[in-house]
Amino acid sequence: MSDILEGRNPITEALKADRDIDKILFSGVDGSIKKILGMAKDKGILTVKADRKKLDDLSETGNHQGVIAYVSAHRYYSVEEILEYAKSKGESPFIVVLDEIEDPHNLGSIMRSAEGAGVHGIIIPKRHSVGLNSTVAKTSAGAVEYMRVAKVSNIASTIEKLKKEGIWFYATHQDATMGYDEADYSGGVGIVIGSEGKGVSRIVAEKCDFLISIPMKGRINSLNASVAAGIIIYSVINKKG
Repeated sequence: MSDILEGRNPITEALKADRDIDKILFSGVDGSIKKILGMAKDKGILTVKADRKKLDDLSETGNHQGVIAYVSAHRYYSVEEILEYAKSKGESPFIVVLDEIEDPHNLGSIMRSAEGAGVHGIIIPKRHSVGLNSTVAKTSAGAVEYMRVAKVSNIASTIEKLKKEGIWFYATHQDATMGYDEADYSGGVGIVIGSEGKGVSRIVAEKCDFLISIPMKGRINSLNASVAAGIIIYSVINKKG
């Protein structure tokens, strides 16, 4: 199974991370593309010059920047692997749970914020959720190469199991009585972000320990999912010190 990866930065990061790449198509040689071709040559990866129209036809994002790579599909991690990663770093688990995020741009942006903040892993559901496709990879600006993502059958039951591991869950919710900046966030932390239209589902919210909200002073009563995630992720980091 293979996918395509688009753009100079995502492909550069994939090469740095030793991602399995079948071949790279490029339309010209300048600047960072020259660097990409050099890295590919060192790793024995096939590079093929192609005209711009071919890349346009292959592109899913519409922003390939003159280079596309055929890559092996990103592998998903298990929840246990995420916990083991946190343990290996001597840190309390810090996990982001996404309840049916369907916009690849949101997932990519959340991955970028999460990776930068040192989140140990992201959990998404197998159904009604975008996966790790090329648009997600592009939007994540390379974070997809480093962020552990687990796909689970049931978000609610996964939260229930993780609570037994000492992780406290905080869900963004319209009925919350606690502001995101009032939460403690000590110990193991799980941040739950809901879908773009429906928010966190009732059954998932019921499994969480706390419901939190971001105060809104304007006429718009909600934030984009990736923006909300970024605000709360860095609030956790600030509280933890």
